[in-house]
Order: sequence, then C-alpha cells, then structure tokens
Amino acid sequence: MKAIQVEKLRKSYGAHEVLRGLDLAVEQGEVFALLGVNGAGKTTALECIQGLRSYEKGQVSVNGRMGVQLQSASLPFSIRAMEALSLFARWNGTRAEPGLLETLGIHELGKQLYGKLSPGQKQRLHLALALVGDPDILFLDEPTAGLDVQGRMALRNLLAQLKRQGKTVVLTSHDMGEVENLCDTLAILAKGKVVFAGTPQQLRQQEGRANKVILHTEGETICFSAEDLGRDLLSQLELCRAAGQKVLDIQVERDSLEQCFLRLTKEENR
Repeated sequence: MKAIQVEKLRKSYGAHEVLRGLDLAVEQGEVFALLGVNGAGKTTALECIQGLRSYEKGQVSVNGRMGVQLQSASLPFSIRAMEALSLFARWNGTRAEPGLLETLGIHELGKQLYGKLSPGQKQRLHLALALVGDPDILFLDEPTAGLDVQGRMALRNLLAQLKRQGKTVVLTSHDMGEVENLCDTLAILAKGKVVFAGTPQQLRQQEGRANKVILHTEGETICFSAEDLGRDLLSQLELCRAAGQKVLDIQVERDSLEQCFLRLTKEENR
C-alpha cells in the first residue's frame, strides 16, 4: 500500500491552472523529496495532499496520520517552548517523548519565550510539534533552513530513526546536497506536472553529462571529457606513458544533483 497516492490532480486559481493532472506516489517508509522551481506547484500540491486546500479534479489518498512542520507557525510570542509542546500533546492525546526532546535539543529551550528563539531554534521546535502526535507521515518544509551543523546532524539522525520505525517523510528543499544525503526518492515538478520521479542516482544518470577528468603531470595539466570513464581515462594514461609524462594526480568531476535539477527544469520550462 502506498503512503500517498495522487492521481490526475488539478487545481486552478481563477484562470491560472497550477496543477495540471498531477500524478504522484510515495512508498511507505521512505524519505521522499518534492522539488521544483518557484511557481512549479509544490506548495499547492502539498496543501491539497494535507487537506488544507481544495482541488477541482483528481484523487488524493493518504494512508496514515499526518504531522506537518512548516517554516513558520502562528504561535504566540509569549508562549514557552515546553508549554507549546504540552499544548500540542494534549490536543493529540499523546505525550512528548523524552528521546525526541533530547535529539532535537528542546529541553534547553524549555523556558524560553517563542518570540526570543533564533530561527534555528524555532525550526527545531516546529519539528518537535509536528512529531508530538506520533504521525505515520511527516511533512517537512525546508527542514534544514536556519539549522547549524549540529542541528543538521540531529535531523539526519532523527530521519534515520523514523525510517527504522517505518514512518514516511515527505520534504521540500532548495538544498540539493541535503536532498541527496537525506532522500531515497524524489519527484520534480514543472508547470504543475511531474517531469521526473526516481532516485537521486537515476536523476544523475538521466540528466548528467560526461565526466570531466583532470590529469596533473610533471609538465602540464590535461583536461578532457569522458563519456566512458574507464576507456577514456585508460587511453589518456597510455598517451602520457608513451610521451614519458609522469602522472601526479587524477581528478574526476561529475555533475552535481543541483546541475542535473537545473538542466531538467530549464528544459521543461522553455
């Protein structure tokens, strides 16, 4: 059973059609990223899935309890972090797990006023509020925004823990490095439709260009493009050996996930 199944979803704002027959599937227990340039329809798609926005046509199936973490929340500036957690736990009929509070460093924020928290501290609190109801499916909007290195590591550890528990995570992000590190699969939207769905490795294979190889020899630096890395590199090394050039270093540069994303979305938006 899919955690999320979206079929032929259409949504318009007046004469502007934002979602144009969107098809989307998210497997249970995976970390999934929904990507796209601004205006591609990501936010509208997620709001329709979460039940926050109506749509004209199509079907949305969500199998499990949802938790939603946003970049901003309408919490009173005068509420304290632990007060907010206690309030959300009471609404959900649960309690804040001590392990969760420790992982996200919430105890240190306990008595601080929400209005006095830094962006990174608010982000951690918003994540804790989304998790306090023990959801089966967790939605994260730019989860690493404002987090320091320690916060990013804590998030990675938390996502790994949620995966082991069989929970599904759906996130949006503009940080392709984080997407590659955190996600099992991804989908890219352009003009309200999915133009790619698969793993980060499959996106590289589809949109990546030839490898750039840099050889540093005693006499010069040689740069060349290699479609078949093993064959082309071996051929160049043979040429260096025949010329009596000693190879000091070899560097191979591959297209980043961000370059593949930009190339695909640029072509789709033409």
